[in-house]
Amino acid sequence: MSPKTVAKPGAAAAKKPAAKKPVKRKPQDPNKQWANYLRRYRPGLTPFVLDGLEERYGRQEWHRTMDPVSEIILTILTQNTADTNAEKAYEALRRAYPSNLAPEVHTPGIGWGGTGLPDAAPPDWTLVEHAQLPELIDVIRPGGLAPQKAPRLQATLRRIREERGSYNLEFLGDMPPLEARDWLTSIDGIGKKTASIVLAFCFGAPVMAVDRHVERVSKRLGLIPEKATADQAHDMYLELVEPERMYAAHVLLIHHGRAICHAQRPEHDICPVRDRCRMVSAKAP
Repeated sequence: MSPKTVAKPGAAAAKKPAAKKPVKRKPQDPNKQWANYLRRYRPGLTPFVLDGLEERYGRQEWHRTMDPVSEIILTILTQNTADTNAEKAYEALRRAYPSNLAPEVHTPGIGWGGTGLPDAAPPDWTLVEHAQLPELIDVIRPGGLAPQKAPRLQATLRRIREERGSYNLEFLGDMPPLEARDWLTSIDGIGKKTASIVLAFCFGAPVMAVDRHVERVSKRLGLIPEKATADQAHDMYLELVEPERMYAAHVLLIHHGRAICHAQRPEHDICPVRDRCRMVSAKAP
């Protein structure tokens, strides 16, 4: 038998060094990544677009359009239909559920696709919330998709009343914009677009509402990636546009989509930003 190896007196047993835990890197914000990409490879694109559209359509200054409760109801009525149809449905609400409140003035500007509402008192929201559902559906039928929108209107009004004790959304103006947006989108049927419209038009909040026109124009220009969803684009724009130009960006892009950058046969020859449009040239700077 071979002799056993005897450890030297006082010799400490060798220990392996403890393995270091890998440092977890915080994932990069994809919105910041995209904004940095544009700054590097297409510098100055956002101000070029906004300046060009402003030169064509005029400077856009924020002003309040309606009471925020009226605005949210009108915006729900615009979902998946023309603004002119939403006007008909809103006026039908005024006639069917009249209030004794002061007349509201609707001055929507170039971002609106209808003719504007006449000055008149808003509907009585208590009567709207508690109306029989079949009756309310008939009232707003001229606006389209009435069976889906009528319960949505009532659920929205009920949530506001239960949370706030009245039909009043003025408190949103005192909240940080993204917290206010989160509060609104917690209401069933209210997405980022509807919430952003209310916050932008009623409070001048620096949030971006991305509808089909804004999305189409933005992707053609390359302001947002082709595969980005409208929901993602809302947050991408927070990194692309200075807060003081956010309202103008929305109304200019939506108007440009209606006036020149049509879904079918866009009028490239008269487009003020065609020199940097990736639909006109895939290699546009």
